[in-house]
Amino acid sequence: QVQLVESGGGLVQAGDSLRLSCAASGRTFSRYAMGWFRQAPGKEREFVAGISWWNSGYTVYAESVKGRFTISRDNAKSTVALQMNSLKPEDTAVYYCAAKNAYLATMGPSEYDYWGQGTQVTVSS
Repeated sequence: QVQLVESGGGLVQAGDSLRLSCAASGRTFSRYAMGWFRQAPGKEREFVAGISWWNSGYTVYAESVKGRFTISRDNAKSTVALQMNSLKPEDTAVYYCAAKNAYLATMGPSEYDYWGQGTQVTVSS
């Protein structure tokens, strides 16, 4: 199976930036589409960004983060990153890395096969 570990979360002020990283185990990282999800207190887990198997492949973003967040992957290092700029208080959530046994990333949490433990991102006003 695939094991995922997120890192890079923390406490920042509105307008600041954070870079999250997800490290995946195994040699078949390139076989999986990768996604970032987040879950705020009292809210359901929601899609943030996704990327296909390839470093320069298809990416998809939630409308709420489009233009502010950028997802990328490095198959040689078995990592996927989420660069978050212009952070807002409403971005506060636990962010989860997820892997899907398919080429294209999609937006539904139930469509992903593996999940990391999550990393907390808190944005103060």
